[in-house]
Amino acid sequence: MSISQEELFRIALGLEKPWYIKTIDFKVEEKQLDLHIDFDSGSKFPCPSCDGPGCHVHDTIERTWRHLNFFQFKTYLHCRVPRTKCEDCGVKQVQVPWARKSSGFTLLMDSMIVILAQHMPVKTVADIIGEHDTRIWRVLEHYVQEARSNEDFSNVHSVGVDETSRAKGHNYISVFVDLDESRVIHVCEGKDSGTVTSFKHDYEEHKGLAGDVANFCCDMSPAFISGIESNFENAAITFDRFHVMKLMNEAVDQVRREEQAHNTNLKRTRYIWLKNPENLTSKQVKELGSLKDMHLKTSRAYDLKLSLRDFWNIRDPIIAESYLKKWYFWATHSRLVPVIDKAKTIKHHWDGILNYINTRIDNGVLEGINSLIQAAKNSSRGFRSTKNFIITIYLRLGKLHFNLPT
Repeated sequence: MSISQEELFRIALGLEKPWYIKTIDFKVEEKQLDLHIDFDSGSKFPCPSCDGPGCHVHDTIERTWRHLNFFQFKTYLHCRVPRTKCEDCGVKQVQVPWARKSSGFTLLMDSMIVILAQHMPVKTVADIIGEHDTRIWRVLEHYVQEARSNEDFSNVHSVGVDETSRAKGHNYISVFVDLDESRVIHVCEGKDSGTVTSFKHDYEEHKGLAGDVANFCCDMSPAFISGIESNFENAAITFDRFHVMKLMNEAVDQVRREEQAHNTNLKRTRYIWLKNPENLTSKQVKELGSLKDMHLKTSRAYDLKLSLRDFWNIRDPIIAESYLKKWYFWATHSRLVPVIDKAKTIKHHWDGILNYINTRIDNGVLEGINSLIQAAKNSSRGFRSTKNFIITIYLRLGKLHFNLPT
């Protein structure tokens, strides 16, 4: 049994009465397919506002939507969209079943755009479908906002926060992560205490209670600490071990720079001292052995760094605190000024560092997410606006549930 072209496209589009394909215009030279949709004469529609049944058509408005390509041909849907007259609501435009309100794309085109943008730069998506990227960003913004509006943070109890750069200079955003689910749950501009307040408002708008957040992991930024203490009174702060170890790496490197001024053997050895022993190449292991035989100040600073690294493996809180006290005494009596300065910084954040033994949380998840954020930024060669940057982070790393048509 054969069917008409119009009936074939009606079935393909999933159109049901009163909608039907009126005409098909196939422009070979322009590589374009135009499908004209209409509705049966005398049709009545529910009121778009109150859903009251049986509203008569008042008039129609011509609308066009970009649809998925038909092979290599751009496809457009055209329709005279009816406006109904409701006794209670007045004249309202009917919502067509194949597109969102005020959208220039069909639902299936929306779906393809969201799926592609999760894996490639928006500019690339725009080039593939032959549309300007500003239209793509509007689609993504809608679906990200819709998906986030349905988020439930009531089971989020451990949160990590870190800042990352949007562009060169001091243009930062703060990223908040659910550490248990390894997903981004909030992004905002800046890196001051106000970012934590912003997160609190967003958290509570998504069924979360500030008092239910048990753990917060962050670096030793005074702004983050102040923001957490002001907004999440029940949360224990754990200072990220990677940032603590970064302090010691800075101290080791400072000692090396000062010492190499009168010891040329230390030149071009920076990364040997900054790497962990298991990550050294065989050549670097041999060179490190030779340097340690010289009884250098840098070598003593390096040993202090390795000793601090062992602290994170201790499980017993009492033993851990005793170990850290001994390490602090050793560091502050090392006669290495950069090491002493960093040891005092650690002392100032003592409780938050010791909290790691109980919570075992760190921002390792956030570090991985930050790498993916920077990769997205680099592949897109930057973003014209912070809003678009934030949309991309949610889209790729928010593990959002999009209500996409199939």
